[in-house]
Amino acid sequence: MTRPRILVVGAGFAGVECVRRLERKLPPGEADITLVTPFAYQLYLPLLPQVASGVLTPQSIAVSLRRSSRYRTRIIPGGAIGVDLRSKVCVIRTITDRIVNEPYDHIVLAPGSVTRTFDIPGLTDHAFGMKTLAEAAYVRDHVISQLDLADASQDPAERASRLQFVVVGGGYAGTETAACLQRLTHAAVKRYPRLDPSLIKWHLIDVAPKLMPELGDKLGRSAQEILRRRGIEISLGVSIAKAGEEEVTFTDGRVVPTRTLIWTAGVVASPLIATLGAETVRGRLAVNAEMNLPGSDGVFALGDAAAVPDEAKGQDGAICPPTAQHAMRQGRHVADNVIASLKGQPMQPYVHKDLGLVVDLGGHDAVSKPLGIELRGVPAQAVARGYHWSALRTGVAKARVMTNWLLNAAAGDDFVRTGFQARKPAKLKDFEYTDSYMTPEQVRAHVEGALPSKK
Repeated sequence: MTRPRILVVGAGFAGVECVRRLERKLPPGEADITLVTPFAYQLYLPLLPQVASGVLTPQSIAVSLRRSSRYRTRIIPGGAIGVDLRSKVCVIRTITDRIVNEPYDHIVLAPGSVTRTFDIPGLTDHAFGMKTLAEAAYVRDHVISQLDLADASQDPAERASRLQFVVVGGGYAGTETAACLQRLTHAAVKRYPRLDPSLIKWHLIDVAPKLMPELGDKLGRSAQEILRRRGIEISLGVSIAKAGEEEVTFTDGRVVPTRTLIWTAGVVASPLIATLGAETVRGRLAVNAEMNLPGSDGVFALGDAAAVPDEAKGQDGAICPPTAQHAMRQGRHVADNVIASLKGQPMQPYVHKDLGLVVDLGGHDAVSKPLGIELRGVPAQAVARGYHWSALRTGVAKARVMTNWLLNAAAGDDFVRTGFQARKPAKLKDFEYTDSYMTPEQVRAHVEGALPSKK
């Protein structure tokens, strides 16, 4: 008999934790484990703003899968673009653009999420995202290039527009991005004696009435006070009406001359979920408390792409928020349930109480809420960085991050551009490949055409 084939889709927090636990708990002869991911690393997403601001190098938060795994898992370099539940086949587009079929017996869907966009004129053509490592490195290059170009310009209007920056999204990603990049430009402008520092303006806007409402009123107000003290203009109840190459129009009618629009207004489940033709909840695959897809044998989903019931809240209809904390624990729990399924044992529901939140605003500024305890300033900074550092999976990654933090604190930044801006400009639509996925009908047609005919 052939060994059961376990296919894990996605190398985020959920997928990697699942693979690591499967490797630890399953003897080599009991199952074949395969991981589908375009990159052979796990991205530590919460630290992306620090890559964009130059506090950390890109490599320091890209944790090598080949270093952290036990070398048993086969890695397919590509992205899943469709799943045929009936034939138990996953359709994969490799990094060389080949489309291949990967059969499975058990599949764990952890494809994560993509940036949520709306039908706003010019948004995908002119906005930058902050969801991938390439985007963070690119945004850093772009921001520094605006300082360089403003410094060289003889046109006051052009100089002013290049020195205005707009971040949309008052969640953790947007707030930390605005805070960290504002510190970057504040420090960098000292190296540009021809530039007036007062011309540098950062705007943080969100359609919601509060920044990071999960923090509560007191900590939320503290975060706003920190940002406003630094000169960041915060506009709530406001979004983008139109985005252009050299200006952005807010929904309240204001027109801001700018060459930099960073869009972090939430995420949605990976388009892969739509290819299954299964029930969804707000775009996330509807699963039960065991993270199993009802009515489908051997199909599990978790993380940002799944609507996992939040049993800890005890409320009907409550689902787990798309956080790294839940994704990591769900990954381990799904691995246990896959093993239980292989052995014919009962699966267990996922129950986990949220342990708190941390927000690093750069420098000595931070707000944190571990276990419900509200912290500000240096204590909050210590908790935030301590949590992130401990969550990194390898000793090498921990050493790199700690070294980067110490070096940046002691010596600052050189504000060097790496050359991403030298050729064709890239915006939001160019990084996440959301147009690569199949429809359920295309998946079925492709699989039926590719599978050998049955006699």
